[in-house]
Amino acid sequence: MSKNAFQGSIPSSFGKLPQLRILHAFQNNSNLVSLNLRDNLLIGNIPDWIGNLSSLSILLLGENHLEGRIPNQLFLLQNLNLLDLSYNKFSGTIPHSLSNITFKDEVEFTTKNRIDSYHGDILNYMFVIDLSCNKLVGEIPPELGMISTIRAMNLSHNNLTGPIPTAFSNLKLMESLDLSYNNLSDKIPPELTKITFLAVFSVAHNDLSGTTPEGKNQFMTFDESNYEGNPLLCGPPSHGCTKIEPSSTILADHEGKDGSSFMDMGVFYISFVVVYITVLLGLVTVLYINPYWRKAWFNLIELFNSRLA
Repeated sequence: MSKNAFQGSIPSSFGKLPQLRILHAFQNNSNLVSLNLRDNLLIGNIPDWIGNLSSLSILLLGENHLEGRIPNQLFLLQNLNLLDLSYNKFSGTIPHSLSNITFKDEVEFTTKNRIDSYHGDILNYMFVIDLSCNKLVGEIPPELGMISTIRAMNLSHNNLTGPIPTAFSNLKLMESLDLSYNNLSDKIPPELTKITFLAVFSVAHNDLSGTTPEGKNQFMTFDESNYEGNPLLCGPPSHGCTKIEPSSTILADHEGKDGSSFMDMGVFYISFVVVYITVLLGLVTVLYINPYWRKAWFNLIELFNSRLA
């Protein structure tokens, strides 16, 4: 159906094709504004011609079986405000060109397992990226910190590595940032506390280390669940690490040594008494059983007494 001159609206019967897996019909019009193909059985790659839909503002391809790399042509869409590629099988790295992306309709977007509905003019002033639940690898491009209008970013449930970009502190309008269930390492940038509108935040289940950001602004509202699953991460609200004063350490060590010394002396005295009694009983038993040794023992005692006299 592609490359035709069809006009008018798409028939509602198109929504009643439960077995539809491939629909090739979108090269007709560069004026397409919203494309919602979520929750289907679509397979294969995102076609390169997607970059020709220059007016596209909303692209929802989540919950399908799409795979391959995220194409660079996708980021030729300068008017794209809402991008949902979640719950697919995309692999490879997040393209650095993603930062090149700069209606009155209603769409749903999942942030931290919560489905929010956005509609009306707000879509003209927001930018949302959801790449969660894929097979993406590599580091998070620092260029994402250049998208100053972004409101929500969900990169959770991938295989991303490396540090959290410090450039994310430039995202002053960010309201939701979910980086959970990856393999991110290094510390959480303390500069993230500059994001004053951040209401949803999670870095749970990564390989982060160091201390959690200082409890300022919105970070005062986050609890332990936002950081769990990072064994080397400590500080409030999880209190994974504690500071011990040197004097307390010395005192504890001193008390430990005294306790160990006391314990050693007690064991020594008990062992001495037990050994002494055992030897004495053994000697008496031998003398009682063997007359020869008993006679020799008494002769030795008499000889010893005579010398003393």
